[in-house]
Amino acid sequence: MDTIFNVKDKVIIITGGYGVLGSNIARHLVSSGAKVAILGRDKEKADKFATSLSKTHALGFKADVLNKEALEEIKTEIISTWGQIDVLINAAGGNMAGATISPGDSLFDISIPDFQKVTDLNLMGTVIPSIVFGKHMASQGNGSIVNVSSMAVPQALTRVVGYSASKAAMENFTRWMAVDMALKFGDKIRVNAIAPGFFIADQNRKLLTNEDGSLTDRGNTIVQNTPMRRFGEAEELNGAVHLLCSEASKFITGTVISIDGGFGAFSGV
Repeated sequence: MDTIFNVKDKVIIITGGYGVLGSNIARHLVSSGAKVAILGRDKEKADKFATSLSKTHALGFKADVLNKEALEEIKTEIISTWGQIDVLINAAGGNMAGATISPGDSLFDISIPDFQKVTDLNLMGTVIPSIVFGKHMASQGNGSIVNVSSMAVPQALTRVVGYSASKAAMENFTRWMAVDMALKFGDKIRVNAIAPGFFIADQNRKLLTNEDGSLTDRGNTIVQNTPMRRFGEAEELNGAVHLLCSEASKFITGTVISIDGGFGAFSGV
């Protein structure tokens, strides 16, 4: 492998590490020689998944991305074990039914508590880990943070109001942190994001597919507005993530890479 794409022995933290997207990214990075810390709410699941990846290059941790003190403890343990932190991938995120507008309802029917929970998860669940692990990157003078945005940011997708708003705020934070880190801590610290298009996962399965596996009206509309005429596969995120983890992207910061089969470029006509 070209050395600029080499991630061998890089220490990479993935929040939401055993989720659909996070687990595929973790599997790819471990297979590429990286040391990966899997963070998730369920310690047993995190440990089990980490063990399935590698006995030497993967570790599982119980982590609430909204708990700064717990993340500080994990940071100390990772540095004690592997000596450094090279990359943080903020893959934790999601949606809730109460922050989604059902057919026939309007914005005025939204659940404010659920909207707040979705905002906390998608925005603060990126901000807090970025501050905790980014501080170590600042002290060591290098590192890369990769956030997960959404194609719900540049366009007003119907129904998913809480998710869209919180991801938009998170994307702005990505750019803000990229600028601040480069200006104050040097050109070897980068902050970027990927923006997946439509990938079927637990959080959107009921919106896109029926119980018999067929597509809902919404699912059909999305496919028809995706020039590649299909949903994405989780492993199709790996190339862009690998790029942002490696030195091949050393002059890339404050940007968002769309991985959407052309959805964002398509006008529908």
